[in-house]
Amino acid sequence: MAVYEYTARDEAGTIFSGIYEDIGGVSALKRELAKIGYNLVNAKRKRIFNPRSVRIKQADVIVFVYKFAGMCSAGLSIIQCLDTLEKQTENESLKFIINDIKKNIETGSSLTGAFEKYRYVFSDFFLGMVEAGESGGRLAESLEISTKYLERRADIQNRLKSAFIYPVIVIIVCFMIITALVAFVVPVFSKIYRQLGVPLPGPTQMLLVLSIIVRKWWPALIVLAVVLSIACRYIRKNKFIKSKWDHFKFVMPVFGKLNRLATVSHYVRSLAMLITTGVPIIKAFEVSSMVANNVEISRITLDMQKSVQAGNSVAESLEKHKIFPPIIVQLADSGEEAGMLGQMLNKGVDFLEKDVERITNSLLVKLEPALTLGMGAVIGLILLAVYLPMFDYMAHLK
Repeated sequence: MAVYEYTARDEAGTIFSGIYEDIGGVSALKRELAKIGYNLVNAKRKRIFNPRSVRIKQADVIVFVYKFAGMCSAGLSIIQCLDTLEKQTENESLKFIINDIKKNIETGSSLTGAFEKYRYVFSDFFLGMVEAGESGGRLAESLEISTKYLERRADIQNRLKSAFIYPVIVIIVCFMIITALVAFVVPVFSKIYRQLGVPLPGPTQMLLVLSIIVRKWWPALIVLAVVLSIACRYIRKNKFIKSKWDHFKFVMPVFGKLNRLATVSHYVRSLAMLITTGVPIIKAFEVSSMVANNVEISRITLDMQKSVQAGNSVAESLEKHKIFPPIIVQLADSGEEAGMLGQMLNKGVDFLEKDVERITNSLLVKLEPALTLGMGAVIGLILLAVYLPMFDYMAHLK
């Protein structure tokens, strides 16, 4: 079915325009209009905009939530807020999404139901906060907390990206240098080897084979890389493989501790903010688990939900799982006694995030020289393999 923009004339001769959705074609549109006494004058198929075809930046989402929260706090209705934001938004994908959400609300949908369709844009945490605010009559407060959470999360992600940009650049440069040596330098020496007629050592033979593969089969290598990338994306969606990968991320050498702390801080921050807005603890566990998007955390969450339902405190439930640092358990215990669980957990996450930053900086101090030495070693081995036959030839002459 398609969408058509049409111009029609009624029985009085008045011309008007409109949009007809879910129609098979112009002939079908003409018949439908004739049934209600209208004559079709002109019709043009309208291109259906697909918001998934354009990437929506997280910064745009944060700005939207920030403005939405501010307008709701000022007492504007949801429709007024969305109508204003639609006019102010420059991103066409986001504009389409806001318009669609507004239409759904106007036709009787709840705010949570309207946003549910675009969970991939606004995240599980945001939808959980909207649902909590809508059901508890604290929508403006929930949106403000969502804004703070999204800003903090984006800030942490930007810090991590900035921290690892140098190692990534080093790896890319190393790859480009190696490719250039194998593709352009090695073939020149290959001709010299044939002229000299000396036996080639094993490393040099391997380098020549690699050079031939890179020069003659580079289109196949590119196709293979693309296929492997797509295959990895689909394989990671497999529940069994995802569970193994999520477990490995927590126990892997060097980066295991950093992954654990980052995931736990993300999970506990979501939990704390949901509790602060009055979300029941069981529901808060569920939403936080979805936000973390980790099979290990999901398994732990199910166990903690059962523990709390059995009458245990949140602190006792957290303490059963060693993934949660002692400071989180202690602050959860203090928070429950004082009736400030959400606030105390937020303070605990502040400590965890500082640990994440400290560990990241420590890793970078060790990683940067290691990458530089590794790059030098690889390039040195390639050059050694290139010049070994020369050394053998010179020794033969002597």
